[in-house]
Amino acid sequence: MIITPMVIAALFLLIPYLAMAFFGSRITATIAQLPLLARITAPAMFCVPYALVAGSAGVFHWYWLAIYALLPVAIAAILYQAHRIDLLNRGSWLDFLILISLGLAVDLRWFEPAWPSHLAVFNKILLLDAGIYGFQFIRQLDGVGFDLRLRIRDLGFGLREFLFYTPVAIVLGLSIGFLHFHPLWSSPVQWGGAFLFTFFFIAVPEEIFFRGWLQNLLEKRMGRHSALILTAVLFGLSHWNKRTANFNWQYVLLAAIAGLFYGRAWRRERRIGASAITHATVDTVWSIWFR
Repeated sequence: MIITPMVIAALFLLIPYLAMAFFGSRITATIAQLPLLARITAPAMFCVPYALVAGSAGVFHWYWLAIYALLPVAIAAILYQAHRIDLLNRGSWLDFLILISLGLAVDLRWFEPAWPSHLAVFNKILLLDAGIYGFQFIRQLDGVGFDLRLRIRDLGFGLREFLFYTPVAIVLGLSIGFLHFHPLWSSPVQWGGAFLFTFFFIAVPEEIFFRGWLQNLLEKRMGRHSALILTAVLFGLSHWNKRTANFNWQYVLLAAIAGLFYGRAWRRERRIGASAITHATVDTVWSIWFR
């Protein structure tokens, strides 16, 4: 009885994520034909997964339902205004307002108390869906590169940046005590499973936010190189509280350097798939051999 609502909620959240990843242009064109009010209010439906999960786990509260219904609508409305006032598509302060809000909400875990402790991942994907709907369907931000119909070139650029980053990470990580080598010969199934999970639920969401949205918008304001560096620094800082209750400077440093290579992979052809391959490969190798 508890599993069924969880599965339905998971599928509900994955639909907009995967639909945009594989059928983005078609979905965008379809939504653009809807009346404005329908386009803006449609993401209120993202509250349904919360109702299913929280209700089945016995932690449902009406105020959280209201937040998850109203927040995606507010994001869509604000990004519609950004679309209207930013005729040259160079990025508006409203875009950065949404990015800051989403980033802080995830990094500081503002909404995670709404969920059972072991199911907080639902919150991250829900906020990602709200951002995807706002930036892709309403804002129609160009140059994001959120297309997971992967090409050989995506694999090539992604693995190239992984090979560039690996010696830097290993030497620096071991010297500062962040990495610890574990020579375990895991099965191909474990490697494949770890990579696929990391790719779809860690790498792609973070690459959409930091490269497809943030670095993309910063490039329009400050140029390619400055945007690459600033995005990498912010990506590093987003890891400050990972694996510790204090400021984890080792993680921040390694993540910031990694962000340079992820950003290079993305901007080569502005493809999320390429940087997500770099990101997922780094995280998979780290989790199995160096964690």
